[in-house]
Amino acid sequence: MNTIGQEKLTEDECYARLRELIINGTYLPNQHLIENDLASAFHVNRVSIRTALARLEHEGLVERERYRGARVRLVTQEEAVEILETRVALEGMIARHAANRATDEDISELRQIVATMKKYYEGNDLLKYSETNSALHKKIVKIAKHPTASRLLEMLNSQNVRFQFRTILAPGRPERSFSEHSAIVEAIANKDGEAAETAMRLHLSHVTDTLRQIT
Repeated sequence: MNTIGQEKLTEDECYARLRELIINGTYLPNQHLIENDLASAFHVNRVSIRTALARLEHEGLVERERYRGARVRLVTQEEAVEILETRVALEGMIARHAANRATDEDISELRQIVATMKKYYEGNDLLKYSETNSALHKKIVKIAKHPTASRLLEMLNSQNVRFQFRTILAPGRPERSFSEHSAIVEAIANKDGEAAETAMRLHLSHVTDTLRQIT
């Protein structure tokens, strides 16, 4: 493992850095996480690494086995579908709250994100489109002001990052995705909580169906 910077990290910083490296794919599924190597790379002691690994195990990002150490947990496609099914309910509720709480400034920002998504969609830049898609969902969560839902959703999404880009590559999915996100934003803009929840549930149900069909 390469050295991760030269500064000495606190326990919280160590956890946050390791979490990010797992989520962004620097550390791959099933890759062993050796405490001595991590301690050297992060310039911390092994106690800090053990604490970080324990927290990440609780989040479902790391597996630890007796006598075998820790490794990045591999999320199966079946689990990824289950996570999406859970998001249908959770983000539907979040969209309803967002519709009830969105300010004019929030709505303007949502529409700007949709405009950016359209630019990437029309330019067939699906990686940037996917990143902007995630930004839109995060903005809706922020508008909803529901800390418990936000915390649960962050944990679910961190486990599902590996599958995020795969669904948008499915034939016909980008066009439907853009239409679905536009409908969500317009429902929020209209302060229509029921329509916002319905639109979000429909969108994530379609994403779930797409993932089920990917082999």
